[in-house]
Amino acid sequence: MRRPGASLLNDRRGTAAIEFAILTPVFLLLLTGMLAYGIYFGAAHSVQQLAADAARTAIAGLNQAERNSLVATYLAQNAGDYPLLNPARLTHTIGDSPADPAQYVVRLSYDATDLPIWNLYPPLPLPGKTIAHGATIRRGGL
Repeated sequence: MRRPGASLLNDRRGTAAIEFAILTPVFLLLLTGMLAYGIYFGAAHSVQQLAADAARTAIAGLNQAERNSLVATYLAQNAGDYPLLNPARLTHTIGDSPADPAQYVVRLSYDATDLPIWNLYPPLPLPGKTIAHGATIRRGGL
């Protein structure tokens, strides 16, 4: 004689649907996390690249005022070329290094509050909302 629930325990139909229902939210959380962090890292890389390129333009300046003008113009004209950066949220500090006047320093700070990473699940560890990078270049002939 069979017990009334025995056939139900041996029935394997629907297991794929149950596994899908359990694993899909975890998979989607991982996928959105990878996308959001990828966008954040892309923005951070863009800030670093923009700082390095701006520092390279300083080489053409003959004095600090000309270097500052070249770099400020470069930043104003090219910050919008990076798809993950909003030029209105970018601030900069430029000039000769106080510690070593033979070096020119470009420091950029980007307010990353517009990026989608902040919409992730709150318990996840999140980076800072300000991305700061800089570049230093040695002035030639000194």
